[in-house]
Amino acid sequence: MTEAKTGWRATILVPVFAPAVIVTLLLVIGTISNPELAGNLFSATLAYITETFGWFYMLAVASFLLFIVIVACSGWGNIKLGPDHAAPQYSFPAWFAMLFSAGYGIALLFFGVAEPVTHFASPPAGTPETLDAAKQAMQIAFFHWGFHIWAIYGLVGLVLAYFSFRHGLPLSMRSALYPLIGEKIHGPIGHTVDVVAILGTLFGIATTLGLSVAQINAGLNYLWPSIPVGSTVQVIAIAVVTSLALISVVAGLDKGVKNLSILNMVLAVALMLFVFLVGPSIFILEAFLQNTGSYLNNIVERTFNLQAYTHSDWIGNWTLFIFGWTIAWAPFVGLFIAKISRGRTIRQFVFGVMLVPTIFTFLWFSIFGDTALHLIMNEGYSALITEVQADKAIALFKLFEHLPLTSIVSFITVILIVTFFVTSSDSGSLVIDSLASGGLMATPAWQRAFWAILEGVVAAVLLIAGGLSALQTMTIVTALPFAIIMIIAMLGMWRALVIEGHRDVSLLHHMQVSRYSEDSLAANWKKRLAGIVNFPNRADVEGFINKTVLPGMQRLSQNLVEQGWPAEAKLDTEHGRAYVEIVKPGELDFIYEVRLREYTRPSFAYAQMQREDDEEQHYYRAEVFLRRGGQTYDVYGYDEQEIIGDILDHFEKYLHFLHISPGVLPWNMAEHDEMLQGEPPTPAS
Repeated sequence: MTEAKTGWRATILVPVFAPAVIVTLLLVIGTISNPELAGNLFSATLAYITETFGWFYMLAVASFLLFIVIVACSGWGNIKLGPDHAAPQYSFPAWFAMLFSAGYGIALLFFGVAEPVTHFASPPAGTPETLDAAKQAMQIAFFHWGFHIWAIYGLVGLVLAYFSFRHGLPLSMRSALYPLIGEKIHGPIGHTVDVVAILGTLFGIATTLGLSVAQINAGLNYLWPSIPVGSTVQVIAIAVVTSLALISVVAGLDKGVKNLSILNMVLAVALMLFVFLVGPSIFILEAFLQNTGSYLNNIVERTFNLQAYTHSDWIGNWTLFIFGWTIAWAPFVGLFIAKISRGRTIRQFVFGVMLVPTIFTFLWFSIFGDTALHLIMNEGYSALITEVQADKAIALFKLFEHLPLTSIVSFITVILIVTFFVTSSDSGSLVIDSLASGGLMATPAWQRAFWAILEGVVAAVLLIAGGLSALQTMTIVTALPFAIIMIIAMLGMWRALVIEGHRDVSLLHHMQVSRYSEDSLAANWKKRLAGIVNFPNRADVEGFINKTVLPGMQRLSQNLVEQGWPAEAKLDTEHGRAYVEIVKPGELDFIYEVRLREYTRPSFAYAQMQREDDEEQHYYRAEVFLRRGGQTYDVYGYDEQEIIGDILDHFEKYLHFLHISPGVLPWNMAEHDEMLQGEPPTPAS
């Protein structure tokens, strides 16, 4: 890390920051020096990659989808992305709005009309402008923007959230390789992975910015014909949008990105409902159901269809571009949704990330795409085909010509395009800055602003050099190495989940009743009954932790130290907890904690007393926490010997876990205090 001499705090990780910036600047300088040569080079590179590695992209994307579905449906789906007691940071609506806006809000606006109309006019197979061509067009659009897209985002997000929030590793792409290469992630290999992730994100955002400013330019020209369509206007639009993104990126995640994301969703849903209500509503609903069924029925065939028996560049211009664009965006979107998904289970994460956005997307394409096809096939608006083929950016605005309130809706759409990209740019800048800082989430505003400006510069230069073709080429080029990294990360995730399975076998949930044998239960039933119906106050539980739990931990720690185990018992009065930890080099840490937890007194606790309606009483529990989170049982009332016995029960299972997981590289547990203290005692209902 470095510290800026100007007084501005810096969190830059130089071995990652410097190569990423140097490669980007060399590309920018080279492109400016000879735009024509650069454009030709981009075209040749695009043709080579799509012809040579098309099979690899399709196979990789299919494996990503299969992997996360299997993980979500298995027993691993119950694993929390964080400690077992962690709760989601954001509500589901806010979470969905942020991941969706970051994912592909711009893509829906750009391709929602343009793609179905283009495939209807020029299908990859069959006769153009027929009923079969219309069905095929919608199935292709569903395939391009359905489960596969979100499987790519979901895999990266799942891997990052799992390793960061559950195992205390940096929130960075390098962490996914820890089960395979261990501490080497902090060296050149890890730096290289993060550099590739930064470049992919940078060019993915540049591509999105190119698409958005082309559509903004088309919309402004439609509303005010005096504004021409050309690179000059588009570069000016890039400057304006980047300036707006700077304001949001300085505001940060909760203030800037979250509020803009919610605004995006409100405007997008309002626009979608308007077109649905004024368009052919019944036809849209029927087409939505039919196309969804066709998509599910043909998903396997389309996944592996590379048009091997035809000589066409269709697959490269469409499927491979969209999948490559998504892979290039995956570090950004994956890391972003990982940051906002702490506390959810793997199953909640996977199905939330895949099902809800996909259904929304299918509705979007049904409303906009099928409305356009209905106008062409049933109302004779064949001119739309020619207009879309001439300029895809104008497609959405040409559709509005045949709907009420054309000017107002078109103006709102331009605003929506701007806010969608501002959201993508500022959240992308947050992610890139985090990668360039070694996974730190709290970085200075000036660093985030630097990346936002660089994104705009790259987009403007590539747009001048070769238009959308140049942006498309850089996206697919950067996607190739990152697809390889994603496959390695997938293997690392699988290995880590197998280890997690060993942990579950060896660290079975410790039931409170297990400390009573048949004989001792008869002797202690009165004590146990008192513990069940008692609702102690804070002072009683704090006294129990200080006078019973801590001395028991200290006695046990002393004996462990005498036997060569580096154990230490500590009291943390700030967070109301006592804990014993064993930190042995080369092994996973053992943590056993008893924490003060506050709860609202249940209604049945007032059976023998009068309670005022506005009176809120609380009681307190001494709950056990392990390294992986809260165990949800109370040890208040245990004597010192029973506390020691409970610790030894968990310690024995911990040793069994180490025994059945030989050769497993331990995760870096240096941040265990932060994770344990990250959820201080709070009232629970």
